[in-house]
Amino acid sequence: MAAHLSDADLVVLDCSWYLPPSGRNADAEYEAAHIPGAVRFDLDAASATDTDLPHMLPSAEHFSVTLERLGIRPTDRVICYDSSGVNLSAARVWWMFRVFGHRSVAVLDGGFLAWSAVTRPVQRGIVRRQSAGYPKPEVDPALVRDRAQVERLVAGDGIAQIADCRPAPRFRGEVDEPRPGVRRGHVPGSRNVPYADLTDPATGMMRSPAALHALLVEQGFDVAQPIVALCGSGTSACALALAVEVIRESGARAVGPPVAVYDGSWSEWGSAGNA
Repeated sequence: MAAHLSDADLVVLDCSWYLPPSGRNADAEYEAAHIPGAVRFDLDAASATDTDLPHMLPSAEHFSVTLERLGIRPTDRVICYDSSGVNLSAARVWWMFRVFGHRSVAVLDGGFLAWSAVTRPVQRGIVRRQSAGYPKPEVDPALVRDRAQVERLVAGDGIAQIADCRPAPRFRGEVDEPRPGVRRGHVPGSRNVPYADLTDPATGMMRSPAALHALLVEQGFDVAQPIVALCGSGTSACALALAVEVIRESGARAVGPPVAVYDGSWSEWGSAGNA
């Protein structure tokens, strides 16, 4: 990627986001150092504003306005990264682009940590691109699931495997959820694939397609069959969607439908008053 940073049709997005308990400030970290030319993508501002649930998909109009303000055009190649070392939020932005039909989008393997580890140049301050027109996109319904659809899956109506990408202690209900009012536990019938397990902790790079496939098989998943992923707020679940895409693009395993993300995730399912 370094050799193409000056390409007119390439847009690099710093998509870093963190839960408040982390103590990290994604905006401040971006201003202190980012990949040269990278534009800040504010996940909170780009999410729906008409719900109390965190990081829900915005309307098509909201998303097109967001991209217009960032200076992104429908023909641009987009590369997303974050500074988490585990694809915590970059994969969510990658998935959002795909939901709205922008397929020329990728995630920088290893993110900013991998970039800076090999002493590549960084930039300080804030980058702004000239506003560009972006028409209202269409939503790809194959990539999104809502609560009612997941309830039907739990009841046995349809075939899909449900993957919960939260850390194991949260999946098992051993610790409190980070968001107030959200109970412990997991969706009945779901199996745990912690998003952090999809990357190598030593490098922050995604594990090889063979290793990713072995991890999913170990948890009882068949990547050739439908998978619905969830997490706390629908953010880190997108790392699993990315991982399955990597497995399939490697050509080593059977193709299948794209992973769908339960957008409300455990923040919705586990909220007070929900069964």
